[in-house]
Amino acid sequence: MNPGIFKAYDIRGIYPSEINEQDAYKIAKAYCKFVKPSEVVIGSDVRLSSPSLKKAAIKAVTDQGIKVIDVGEISTDMLYFAVANYGYAGGFSLTASHNPKEYNGAKFVREESRPISSDTGLFEIRDIAMQDTSEISNFELTEENLKLIEKKNIMDDYINKIKTFADFSKFKKFKIVANPNFGVAGRAIDRLLENSDIEVVKLNWESDGNFPKGRPDPLIPENREEISKLVVENGADFGVAWDADADRCFFFTEKGEFIEGYFITALLGKIFLERTPGATILHDPRLVWAIQDIAKENGGSDIMTKSGHAFIKERMRKENVVFGGEMSAHYYFKDYFFCDNGLIPFVMMLEFLSTEKKTLSEIMTEMFWNKYFVSGEINSEVSDVKTKISEAKSKYSPQAKNVDETDGVSIEFEDWRFNLRGSNTEPVIRLNVEAKTKERMEEKRDELLEIIRK
Repeated sequence: MNPGIFKAYDIRGIYPSEINEQDAYKIAKAYCKFVKPSEVVIGSDVRLSSPSLKKAAIKAVTDQGIKVIDVGEISTDMLYFAVANYGYAGGFSLTASHNPKEYNGAKFVREESRPISSDTGLFEIRDIAMQDTSEISNFELTEENLKLIEKKNIMDDYINKIKTFADFSKFKKFKIVANPNFGVAGRAIDRLLENSDIEVVKLNWESDGNFPKGRPDPLIPENREEISKLVVENGADFGVAWDADADRCFFFTEKGEFIEGYFITALLGKIFLERTPGATILHDPRLVWAIQDIAKENGGSDIMTKSGHAFIKERMRKENVVFGGEMSAHYYFKDYFFCDNGLIPFVMMLEFLSTEKKTLSEIMTEMFWNKYFVSGEINSEVSDVKTKISEAKSKYSPQAKNVDETDGVSIEFEDWRFNLRGSNTEPVIRLNVEAKTKERMEEKRDELLEIIRK
């Protein structure tokens, strides 16, 4: 087994050279040894290799005499729902999220859908699995295995949970373009919008583990061109897209303009503060001013924490935070078991726009785009991440208004700030700059890139 498939938050590798059925069996067995669950929820995404990996994992769990709740083909946030909503002891999904079609992997949770990351047991699971020298020649499920499997359709309960986050009776007759990127979101949206007046222009709708248009990740700019164009051509009110495992949600204005996850975090934060006066919203350190200002303007407070779902979920539980968001378009909800979900932002956006007289582009311009100028996340390959962060810190810290090392380094001045952090999984440094003017942002972005790339 290749230990490199164990990442900071999940398992990911190329099938079958880096992860295969033998590995899935050993990893599932190791999960059971580590978590010691009374039953395990198991689901999978739409990838072509998922059914056989899932079968091996189910065999591993039932071979230990442990019951499996088989929830079928699911989004990652449906895993969180299944474990937490029904009170199961833990679970995992065979998924490689937004990675290309040749990848597969797994995401794990324990009771209450608390995440298992490198800090909370994933590397221990790795070590147990690596020590397992057994070889399984047949992954067929025996009568004994089958007796321990309960198939459970969770879609109705899941959809009912999503509906608690918005008042569907307020929805206007919108036309939207929606792109689930050949993942499972399309099926869920069909159910979610049944009997509503929302007209959906469907793009890449049917599940297809071949991902015929490439990597199913809307954060890649070229993956956004198709939906942007369709929004304009159809005169839609807005566009919405998901990654393949549907736990991230991305929005586009009626002009086809992509909206950064940073600004969606601020907008959803405003909605939650209006619903829950005095509440706290949480965010990562990459871009912060819009969120901090929204919190102040709406009588709430904000907390900055390290990027990454495991850190965010832990902090949200600790501080009882109502809502959290990441620039990467992961959005977290106290009333969704402190977990992230890809459909809740969508229904909240439908309700929000139903109460507004302005278009989404007008709202974004007035609230954010004419006040906060951002670089977007710029990734650079470097030989030594720590040295580059140290160089930037040495240059800018002495004159700075504030220096924060929650995640990498964030350095703030009166009219601009930046965050520089290393990737958890590769020799890449990530830069985000925000400023009070476009010119200032571009000037400082270029200045920092020169330091990073020289």
